[in-house]
Order: sequence, then C-alpha cells, then structure tokens
Amino acid sequence: MHQYQRQIEIATRRQGLFEFTREVIDIVRDARVSEGVVTVFCQHTSCSLLINENADPEVRVDLEAFLKRLVPDGDPAFIHTLEGPDDMPAHIKTALTATSLSIPIAGGHMALGTWQGIYLFEHRVAPHRRDIIVHVIGS
Repeated sequence: MHQYQRQIEIATRRQGLFEFTREVIDIVRDARVSEGVVTVFCQHTSCSLLINENADPEVRVDLEAFLKRLVPDGDPAFIHTLEGPDDMPAHIKTALTATSLSIPIAGGHMALGTWQGIYLFEHRVAPHRRDIIVHVIGS
C-alpha cells in the first residue's frame, strides 16, 4: 500500500463555490496510485467541500442562492457574531455540508462522473486562504 499527501491552498474572493478539481487530479497523478482512494479534507469551520456539477455555471448560482436563503447572514437569532454577521451562518452552512470527501481511484484516475467537479464552498463574505489536505492511498 502506497500513501501520498499534499496540502494545497485555495484563495477565495467572496462567498461562493470555487472549483479545484484540476489540483486534485494533479495530486492523484503525482501519487502514482492505480487503485485506491483520495481523501480531500478542509481544515476550517466556516467553509466546506462538495462534489457537484461543473458543466453549467447556473448550478453554482442556484446552490449559493439556496444556502443563503436557508441560512441568511445577519439572522438576529444567532448569538455567536464575534467575527461579524456571517460568522454563525458560516458555521451552520459547514455543518450542513461536508469538510471531507472520499473519491475512489480506478485505473489511476479519480472515479468522478462526467459532470462532477470538486468545490470549496466559501461561507464567509471576506476573502480567505483555505488549507486543504489531499491524501491518496492505494496500490
């Protein structure tokens, strides 16, 4: 069994979805694993990860709009506002989504579907630098 791990940084500019499929593809290629799994892990509590369609940008627009309606910034019901009105909503959005993804590797490539991409979902308004750990294990 072979293991390979790398950390990548994603700079966000705003709330929203930022695709980084290409970076994970490159790491899986560098790991030289034919069969196995890649784990993508986000080291933060106010952003998350997801796999979703990467062909039509309207999907991202709709996902972002839905989550904003579901958990609006500045909701007066929240008492945790230490870092501003988007602080607690960001934590809730992270809790509703995921901070870790597992993707099978088959034939040396991630087994993503045709239209699937890997995204960082930034839940904070201000720009951030987000650390992502990509861990590949296999043979």
